[in-house]
Amino acid sequence: MNRPARRGYPAWLWIPAGLGAVFVLLPLVAIVTHVDWPHFGELVTSASSSAALQLSIQTALLSTVVCIVLGVPMAIVLARGRFPGQSIARALVLVPLVMPPVVSGLALLYAVGSRGLLGPVLLKLGLQVPFSTAAVVLAQSFVSLPFIVISLEGALRTVTETHDEIAFAYGASRTQVLFKITLPSLAPALISGTVLSFARALGEFGATITVAGSLQGVTRTLPLEIYLQNNLNPDAAVALSLLLVVIALAVVLVAGQPWRRAALAELLDVFNGDAGRKAPAPR
Repeated sequence: MNRPARRGYPAWLWIPAGLGAVFVLLPLVAIVTHVDWPHFGELVTSASSSAALQLSIQTALLSTVVCIVLGVPMAIVLARGRFPGQSIARALVLVPLVMPPVVSGLALLYAVGSRGLLGPVLLKLGLQVPFSTAAVVLAQSFVSLPFIVISLEGALRTVTETHDEIAFAYGASRTQVLFKITLPSLAPALISGTVLSFARALGEFGATITVAGSLQGVTRTLPLEIYLQNNLNPDAAVALSLLLVVIALAVVLVAGQPWRRAALAELLDVFNGDAGRKAPAPR
């Protein structure tokens, strides 16, 4: 009689796991306990807070679109392409993840500032990027782009190219395979990467204040408003911090929803059904 395989983990792992949970939850509990609940609505709906929240959502959405447009091709090229210096290119894509935010802001400022690499060209075109809303989107996109690239590249390395080869055998072009097979198969990773990029952009602070400043209604996003209110009205800073935590938590929960797998299965079923109907009868 075969003995059942032992599964699970050592009981002592509960100790460091519990300490890790306390390490993460304790600061969040501290914020909740310091919120001025009777005036919470007033604090988060003031004119400056509302303007900062609106600007944060708008710029985070725009930067997420930028990340999708640039990140999806980058991930596909890095995962499926073969070219000299590929490992270096992959490392460079991940640099914004480990760069201090202030350094990222300085790098962007020296790239698009009036004395930067692209500054003279931009000025001739009548474009003033630093200390504008465009600079906010630029900073958020720079620090958020790696999330989509990492998510998609990792997914591409686990997805076989069997369906691609079948489609090529039936005469599909590379572009058709990209939009009908490759991208649908990446739906779960794309959703996760998109949501995480949005969350990262929403919480961006260091690069934004360095390259865009803090102008109300123009560049002052919610993290910058929290920093300002921490000196002027700590109660407002705590209330806005809790609001940002709740938004981030909601975003992360959306990224982890199991419906992504169902959506992917439906997309693949649709493709397989179409391929089966269009396939020539065997001889």
